[in-house]
Amino acid sequence: MQLKAVLFDLDNTLMDRDYTFRSFAQQLVRECLVPMDEARREELVAEMIERDKDGYRPKEGFFQELIDWLPWREATSLQELKAYYDRHYMTHAKAMDHTEDTLQACREKGLRLGIITNGHSHLQHAKIDRLNLRRFFDVIVVSGDVEIRKPDRRIYELALDRLGSLPGETVIVGDHPCNDIWGAAQVGVRGIWLRRKHDWDESLEGGKPWRTISELNEISVLLEQ
Repeated sequence: MQLKAVLFDLDNTLMDRDYTFRSFAQQLVRECLVPMDEARREELVAEMIERDKDGYRPKEGFFQELIDWLPWREATSLQELKAYYDRHYMTHAKAMDHTEDTLQACREKGLRLGIITNGHSHLQHAKIDRLNLRRFFDVIVVSGDVEIRKPDRRIYELALDRLGSLPGETVIVGDHPCNDIWGAAQVGVRGIWLRRKHDWDESLEGGKPWRTISELNEISVLLEQ
Protein backbone atom coordinates (compact mmCIF):
# COMPACT_ATOMS: atom_id res chain seq x y z
CA MET A 1 0.00 0.00 0.00
CA GLN A 2 1.05 3.59 -0.53
CA LEU A 3 2.18 5.36 2.62
CA LYS A 4 -0.39 7.95 3.74
CA ALA A 5 0.37 8.77 7.38
CA VAL A 6 3.11 8.89 10.02
CA LEU A 7 2.53 8.66 13.76
CA PHE A 8 5.12 10.07 16.17
CA ASP A 9 5.75 9.49 19.84
CA LEU A 10 6.46 12.69 21.81
CA ASP A 11 8.93 12.23 24.69
CA ASN A 12 12.46 11.42 23.48
CA THR A 13 11.18 11.30 19.91
CA LEU A 14 10.01 14.84 19.11
CA MET A 15 10.95 16.39 22.46
CA ASP A 16 14.45 15.79 23.80
CA ARG A 17 13.35 14.63 27.23
CA ASP A 18 16.88 13.69 28.27
CA TYR A 19 18.00 17.29 27.85
CA THR A 20 14.79 18.71 29.32
CA PHE A 21 14.87 16.64 32.51
CA ARG A 22 18.60 17.14 33.07
CA SER A 23 18.29 20.91 32.69
CA PHE A 24 15.32 21.00 35.09
CA ALA A 25 17.19 18.83 37.61
CA GLN A 26 20.19 21.17 37.47
CA GLN A 27 17.93 24.13 38.25
CA LEU A 28 16.30 22.34 41.18
CA VAL A 29 19.66 21.33 42.67
CA ARG A 30 21.04 24.85 42.25
CA GLU A 31 18.03 26.70 43.66
CA CYS A 32 16.50 24.38 46.25
CA LEU A 33 19.25 22.32 47.85
CA VAL A 34 21.93 23.17 50.38
CA PRO A 35 25.09 24.78 48.97
CA MET A 36 27.59 22.30 47.51
CA ASP A 37 30.38 22.15 44.98
CA GLU A 38 29.78 21.52 41.30
CA ALA A 39 30.94 17.91 41.42
CA ARG A 40 28.41 17.07 44.14
CA ARG A 41 25.63 18.87 42.26
CA GLU A 42 26.33 16.80 39.16
CA GLU A 43 26.32 13.61 41.25
CA LEU A 44 22.86 14.44 42.53
CA VAL A 45 21.60 15.33 39.06
CA ALA A 46 22.88 12.00 37.73
CA GLU A 47 21.16 10.16 40.58
CA MET A 48 17.89 12.02 39.93
CA ILE A 49 18.05 10.99 36.27
CA GLU A 50 18.61 7.37 37.27
CA ARG A 51 15.74 7.37 39.76
CA ASP A 52 13.38 9.07 37.29
CA LYS A 53 13.56 6.01 34.99
CA ASP A 54 13.09 8.08 31.85
CA GLY A 55 9.78 9.44 33.15
CA TYR A 56 8.10 6.04 33.41
CA ARG A 57 7.71 6.21 37.19
CA PRO A 58 4.51 7.67 38.70
CA LYS A 59 5.29 11.30 39.50
CA GLU A 60 4.00 11.36 43.09
CA GLY A 61 6.16 8.42 44.13
CA PHE A 62 9.21 9.94 42.45
CA PHE A 63 8.63 13.36 44.02
CA GLN A 64 8.15 11.86 47.49
CA GLU A 65 11.42 9.98 47.05
CA LEU A 66 13.18 13.25 46.20
CA ILE A 67 11.69 14.90 49.29
CA ASP A 68 12.96 12.07 51.51
CA TRP A 69 16.39 11.79 49.88
CA LEU A 70 17.68 15.19 48.75
CA PRO A 71 19.39 17.71 51.10
CA TRP A 72 16.86 20.57 50.89
CA ARG A 73 17.67 24.10 52.03
CA GLU A 74 14.21 24.26 53.54
CA ALA A 75 11.71 21.51 54.25
CA THR A 76 9.34 21.06 51.32
CA SER A 77 6.07 19.23 50.79
CA LEU A 78 4.80 17.06 47.97
CA GLN A 79 2.41 19.82 46.94
CA GLU A 80 5.21 22.42 46.89
CA LEU A 81 7.50 20.20 44.81
CA LYS A 82 4.74 19.42 42.32
CA ALA A 83 4.05 23.14 41.99
CA TYR A 84 7.75 23.84 41.42
CA TYR A 85 7.84 21.17 38.73
CA ASP A 86 4.74 22.58 37.02
CA ARG A 87 6.23 26.10 37.04
CA HIS A 88 9.67 25.25 35.76
CA TYR A 89 9.87 21.91 33.94
CA MET A 90 8.48 23.05 30.61
CA THR A 91 10.74 26.13 30.52
CA HIS A 92 13.58 23.68 29.76
CA ALA A 93 11.79 21.90 26.89
CA LYS A 94 13.86 21.38 23.76
CA ALA A 95 12.90 19.75 20.48
CA MET A 96 14.89 16.77 19.29
CA ASP A 97 17.47 17.60 16.64
CA HIS A 98 15.97 17.81 13.11
CA THR A 99 12.37 17.77 14.40
CA GLU A 100 10.94 20.68 12.41
CA ASP A 101 12.81 19.84 9.20
CA THR A 102 11.62 16.24 9.39
CA LEU A 103 7.99 17.17 10.03
CA GLN A 104 8.06 19.74 7.26
CA ALA A 105 9.50 17.17 4.84
CA CYS A 106 6.69 14.76 5.73
CA ARG A 107 4.08 17.45 5.13
CA GLU A 108 5.61 18.30 1.77
CA LYS A 109 5.19 14.64 0.78
CA GLY A 110 1.45 15.01 1.44
CA LEU A 111 1.49 12.72 4.48
CA ARG A 112 -0.98 13.06 7.32
CA LEU A 113 0.75 13.33 10.70
CA GLY A 114 -0.24 12.33 14.20
CA ILE A 115 1.16 12.30 17.73
CA ILE A 116 0.38 9.41 20.05
CA THR A 117 1.74 9.88 23.58
CA ASN A 118 1.28 8.62 27.12
CA GLY A 119 1.01 11.21 29.88
CA HIS A 120 -1.13 13.71 31.72
CA SER A 121 -3.18 15.85 29.37
CA HIS A 122 -1.99 19.26 30.57
CA LEU A 123 1.69 18.29 30.52
CA GLN A 124 1.70 16.63 27.10
CA HIS A 125 -0.26 19.42 25.44
CA ALA A 126 2.00 21.99 27.11
CA LYS A 127 5.05 20.27 25.63
CA ILE A 128 3.54 20.30 22.15
CA ASP A 129 2.66 23.98 22.38
CA ARG A 130 5.93 25.00 24.01
CA LEU A 131 7.82 23.45 21.09
CA ASN A 132 5.38 24.97 18.55
CA LEU A 133 4.65 21.57 17.03
CA ARG A 134 0.85 21.55 16.93
CA ARG A 135 0.80 23.26 13.53
CA PHE A 136 2.32 20.18 11.87
CA PHE A 137 -0.23 17.65 13.07
CA ASP A 138 -3.65 16.52 11.90
CA VAL A 139 -4.28 14.34 14.96
CA ILE A 140 -2.97 14.38 18.55
CA VAL A 141 -3.88 11.49 20.85
CA VAL A 142 -2.84 11.88 24.51
CA SER A 143 -3.50 8.97 26.85
CA GLY A 144 -4.75 11.35 29.53
CA ASP A 145 -7.44 12.61 27.13
CA VAL A 146 -8.73 9.20 26.06
CA GLU A 147 -7.96 7.09 29.18
CA ILE A 148 -6.07 4.49 27.13
CA ARG A 149 -2.30 4.07 27.30
CA LYS A 150 0.22 2.59 24.93
CA PRO A 151 0.73 -0.32 24.31
CA ASP A 152 -3.04 -0.99 24.50
CA ARG A 153 -4.00 -1.68 20.89
CA ARG A 154 -7.08 0.53 21.19
CA ILE A 155 -5.02 3.73 21.33
CA TYR A 156 -3.36 2.96 17.98
CA GLU A 157 -6.73 2.02 16.47
CA LEU A 158 -8.14 5.32 17.69
CA ALA A 159 -5.25 7.26 16.15
CA LEU A 160 -5.68 5.44 12.83
CA ASP A 161 -9.41 6.13 12.82
CA ARG A 162 -8.83 9.84 13.41
CA LEU A 163 -6.12 9.96 10.76
CA GLY A 164 -8.31 8.15 8.27
CA SER A 165 -5.55 5.73 7.32
CA LEU A 166 -5.22 1.96 7.35
CA PRO A 167 -2.46 0.19 9.33
CA GLY A 168 -0.62 -0.78 6.14
CA GLU A 169 -0.66 2.86 5.01
CA THR A 170 0.90 4.09 8.27
CA VAL A 171 4.25 4.00 10.06
CA ILE A 172 5.07 5.01 13.62
CA VAL A 173 8.28 6.65 14.87
CA GLY A 174 9.22 6.21 18.52
CA ASP A 175 11.98 5.41 20.99
CA HIS A 176 10.27 2.86 23.25
CA PRO A 177 10.46 -0.75 22.03
CA CYS A 178 7.19 -1.85 23.63
CA ASN A 179 5.03 1.28 23.76
CA ASP A 180 5.87 2.54 20.30
CA ILE A 181 7.12 -0.27 18.09
CA TRP A 182 5.73 -3.54 19.44
CA GLY A 183 2.39 -2.06 20.46
CA ALA A 184 1.74 -0.52 17.06
CA ALA A 185 2.82 -3.72 15.31
CA GLN A 186 -0.06 -5.54 17.02
CA VAL A 187 -2.48 -3.60 14.83
CA GLY A 188 -0.31 -3.85 11.71
CA VAL A 189 1.55 -0.51 11.81
CA ARG A 190 5.23 -0.68 10.84
CA GLY A 191 7.68 0.88 13.30
CA ILE A 192 10.68 3.13 12.83
CA TRP A 193 12.65 2.74 16.06
CA LEU A 194 14.61 5.82 17.14
CA ARG A 195 17.38 4.44 19.32
CA ARG A 196 17.81 6.42 22.53
CA LYS A 197 18.16 4.94 26.02
CA HIS A 198 16.20 1.74 25.59
CA ASP A 199 17.69 -1.53 24.42
CA TRP A 200 15.52 -3.79 22.33
CA ASP A 201 13.57 -6.24 24.49
CA GLU A 202 14.12 -9.65 22.90
CA SER A 203 11.06 -11.02 24.71
CA LEU A 204 8.82 -8.89 22.45
CA GLU A 205 7.60 -11.28 19.78
CA GLY A 206 5.81 -10.29 16.60
CA GLY A 207 6.78 -6.65 16.72
CA LYS A 208 10.28 -6.03 15.41
CA PRO A 209 10.97 -2.57 13.96
CA TRP A 210 10.62 -2.11 10.21
CA ARG A 211 13.66 0.20 10.33
CA THR A 212 16.03 1.53 13.02
CA ILE A 213 17.43 5.08 13.05
CA SER A 214 19.68 7.20 15.26
CA GLU A 215 18.48 10.67 14.16
CA LEU A 216 15.16 12.01 12.89
CA ASN A 217 16.67 13.32 9.66
CA GLU A 218 17.06 9.71 8.51
CA ILE A 219 13.28 9.44 8.14
CA SER A 220 12.97 11.33 4.85
CA VAL A 221 15.22 8.82 3.07
CA LEU A 222 13.32 5.87 4.58
CA LEU A 223 9.98 7.22 3.46
CA GLU A 224 11.21 7.38 -0.12
CA GLN A 225 11.43 3.58 0.09
